[in-house]
Amino acid sequence: MKILVINAGSSSIKYQFIDMESETLLAKGLVERIGETAASQLTHKANGTATEIKKPLENHAQGLELVLATLVDEKIGVIKDLNEISAIGHRVLHGAEKYNSAVLIDDEVIQDIKDNIPLGPLHMPANLLGIEACQEVMPNTKNVAVFDTAFHSSMPDYAYMYAVPYKWYEDYRVRKYGFHGTSHEYIANETARVMGKDVKDLKIISCHLGNGASICAVKNGKCLDTSMGFTPLEGLVMGTRCGDIDPAVLEYVMDKTGMNINEMLNALNKKSGLLGLSELSNDMRDVARTAQEGNKKSELAINKFVHVVKKYIGSYAAIMNGVDAIAFSAGTGENRDDIREKIMKDFEYLGVDFDFEANKNFVRGENFKISKDSSKVAVYIIPTDEEMSIARQTKEIVEK
Repeated sequence: MKILVINAGSSSIKYQFIDMESETLLAKGLVERIGETAASQLTHKANGTATEIKKPLENHAQGLELVLATLVDEKIGVIKDLNEISAIGHRVLHGAEKYNSAVLIDDEVIQDIKDNIPLGPLHMPANLLGIEACQEVMPNTKNVAVFDTAFHSSMPDYAYMYAVPYKWYEDYRVRKYGFHGTSHEYIANETARVMGKDVKDLKIISCHLGNGASICAVKNGKCLDTSMGFTPLEGLVMGTRCGDIDPAVLEYVMDKTGMNINEMLNALNKKSGLLGLSELSNDMRDVARTAQEGNKKSELAINKFVHVVKKYIGSYAAIMNGVDAIAFSAGTGENRDDIREKIMKDFEYLGVDFDFEANKNFVRGENFKISKDSSKVAVYIIPTDEEMSIARQTKEIVEK
């Protein structure tokens, strides 16, 4: 079975094509600047070769047609016929409370996605465009929706509810939903596999630390709590997002500056985090480099990021009554040994015996243990693979 995984943005289509018999990546690529016909292009990677194709693309359907034509191209393609595509798995941001697992897409699911657009106004319309494009171009191929929120649907009510008037939940669906669910599910299952244990027997803290960042407490294979909330703004300090903040700050600064609510939310989502504190960059590489060079604001940004991550790890160990493994993933989590070292310092009280040398000598792109054998809590680098998680769930749904 071969699965095409689609992650559609407002003007882009990111894709991977995976042979699920061996879980082998056959091809991947990115269509970008859809709608900007003069600048539209596809970057396609297969058989160790990258190819760029510039072609005017008015909409997502045309973008998908170009992807499919490339997959069957005699020179750079990886299949002979489109019938080799067994199903298409779509990353969909929000499943609200209705969807706690992947589902075969039908008219009801389409309508639910439309109804949930207010919960994810930036991502959901693009997700829908990707689905509709696939239905138009390949009407006989099964489409599966894999929701980014689904893994977090196991949270108990006391974890996902906010202490605000209950009618806000009843009338407006205000609650914590959590995001990065496909990543956290993959990280937890892969951590258990590497440990040679059943994920249902473990307490794992999954740290997805990228430009967008979140932490998840996974107990017995289920999400007990996660750092992102009603939107991805809550939780950790991120590249451009502020993370946890006293909401009274919004009114105070708006009164001082004359900002409206849209301007304030734009500032919290796009001008805060590492970028806001450092006043230089949202990229951890730039901030860490300038901090090492003596830039005090960059140093503050690093220290704040580390402080919040440590705080969440400690709190999640508390609510799970212990932890068996801590796993680092995504851009910063996988590649920054200096940040991991700062985070894991002073966790001896949990029984962590961190291997500082292994941490410095990790192998990029591979599962890697960075705790000593004597450690009561295992610490790993687990490169995330959200597309593989989507493909696995798609395969499971189609086979049913």
